[in-house]
Amino acid sequence: MGLDLRADPIALTAALVDIPSESRRERLIADEIEAALRTQAPWFEVIRNRDAVLARTDLGRSSRVMLAGHIDTVPAADNLPSHIKNGEMWGCGTSDMKSGDAVFLHLAATIAEPSHDITLVMYDCEEIESSANGLGRIERELPDWLQADVAILGEPSGGYIEAGCQGTIRVVVGATGTRAHSARSWLGDNAIHKLGAVLDRLTAYQPRSVDIDGCVYREGLSAVRIDGGIAGNVIPDAASVTVNFRFAPDRSVEQAVAHVHEVFDGLDVEIELTDAAAGALPGLAKPAAAALVAAAGGAVRAKYGWTDVSRFAALGIPAVNYGPGDPNLAHKVDERVEVAQITAVTDMLRRYLS
Repeated sequence: MGLDLRADPIALTAALVDIPSESRRERLIADEIEAALRTQAPWFEVIRNRDAVLARTDLGRSSRVMLAGHIDTVPAADNLPSHIKNGEMWGCGTSDMKSGDAVFLHLAATIAEPSHDITLVMYDCEEIESSANGLGRIERELPDWLQADVAILGEPSGGYIEAGCQGTIRVVVGATGTRAHSARSWLGDNAIHKLGAVLDRLTAYQPRSVDIDGCVYREGLSAVRIDGGIAGNVIPDAASVTVNFRFAPDRSVEQAVAHVHEVFDGLDVEIELTDAAAGALPGLAKPAAAALVAAAGGAVRAKYGWTDVSRFAALGIPAVNYGPGDPNLAHKVDERVEVAQITAVTDMLRRYLS
């Protein structure tokens, strides 16, 4: 029968959730979305890029808004098909992020005369390694499709606009020593003991809170793993602590790395960068983004964590996360979304786009 994009977004959410679409297995849902857009939103140009579906209007408006959502989910955990109980829809992908997809698709099919031109990007493989991400592939192969004045990602945000995102780096802070029998410990140099000074620095660390465009980003520097020792009777000659720095988007990756080196300056350790991703500035002062904030009645907060908004920030496009659902329920067996949030997000975006 196919998807009915003009149906209530709650019903459309259920229809999308009930099409299994684990990462790398999105073809069926992409087929359904493509067919529905071609027949129910004829004012859109629609193209297909592998298992991503892209659509855009060309109405000569003075601004362009991008609505982007991933159509894949993590593997289901006996939580399909969807069902509604006590005002919540339960099922794999309800929160992350088929309810957001449903809102975007419904609006695309029901606003024939938007106040902005609209680009709709429904993409694949967001839930797996970054190299497979469909949005990254589109950026490489179809860069003109990612031009916009503001981008809205339908990630679950509890109905708040979550602007920008934190950056993240991971470093391994390593110490070396001299191996010896623990019965003659004075003959060795204990590498694990040297990490005590590292942990002291982390315990005493005072993170910044930074206000950018009215969004407060709180930084955090945390030990997330410790490695060391080879046996219960050996003084270890090597040990390390992995440290994760979540930083406000006013810092670059290079500045974040330099800051971590400053924190551990003077200690007998080596620091190796193992992972890095830049943050995204909210850009809410730009006109199209400011209009979105106004439509939301100022319900805006900083995004804690990293999302694909960073890709748009790198292109100079202000981007926000805005969708129904609690991000804390994403990927869980009891994943669910309040159906009232689906309606509220739809109504707010309709005001903005109309």
